Amino acid sequence: MATAISKIRVGDDCELAVRLDDYADAWQAKPPVVMLHGLAESGEAFRRWVPYFAAHHLVVRPDLRGYGDSTPMAGDYKYRFAQLGEDIIRLLDALKLERVFLIGGKIGGTLAMHLAANCPARVIALAAVGAPVSLTSFSERAPAWRRQIREQGVAAWVRETTEGRLGTSLPPPAIEWWVNLMSKTQASTLEAFLQMVPTVDVTAELPRIQCPAVVITTTGSGLGSVESVRAWQERIPGSKLEVLPGDSYHVAATDPDKCASLVRSFFDRLKV
Repeated sequence: MATAISKIRVGDDCELAVRLDDYADAWQAKPPVVMLHGLAESGEAFRRWVPYFAAHHLVVRPDLRGYGDSTPMAGDYKYRFAQLGEDIIRLLDALKLERVFLIGGKIGGTLAMHLAANCPARVIALAAVGAPVSLTSFSERAPAWRRQIREQGVAAWVRETTEGRLGTSLPPPAIEWWVNLMSKTQASTLEAFLQMVPTVDVTAELPRIQCPAVVITTTGSGLGSVESVRAWQERIPGSKLEVLPGDSYHVAATDPDKCASLVRSFFDRLKV
């Protein structure tokens, strides 16, 4: 098996598209790795990460509810953050995957922390990459973004906000790839999702994360200083903080090789 794409129903109103990358020899296979993408993305956001893991793990790259090739959500849909986690657990059940490694970028990392805190039996270890612990500071930006998307479209919003997200290190062709990927998101999905975003805060859940965890940020992340990230990272018992140079907060996208190598090494050191 190489890469397969499936759709799995996780509720009456939604099918999740999922990419399954499997290049592992059966006698060398390690537990699966699930990669959770961020706002306005899909499982394709982790395509550069796949070679680092697929030789020894089944790699599971779902498109979260509303995104990628999953069922789009209507603009008046009421997203619940906990439901995104429930979707992932239903996906794991459908795939008969009991325990997995979790990797999340941006809000996908926030979701990974939520899952590790609330479904500890299913998570072996966690990597939160460029992830906020709280999105309540988006209470002003999210309505402005929704207005811009309604008036100008998804592509215009993506292009205007890209430098804040990806910083200044990527060459123009890479920037265009990310703009094109994110611009495929349905405007209705973003209208609904962005109404939920400012309500997301997993700070109180962090002490309940008992699995090994690594948090990756950058020196110039727009989501917060290294000190502010360390303040919440240290609330995760026994967790590790890795800091990379740069002005991107989506470090999983701008530094995929460095991040994937760090995470793979972190997972490989664990006895599972």
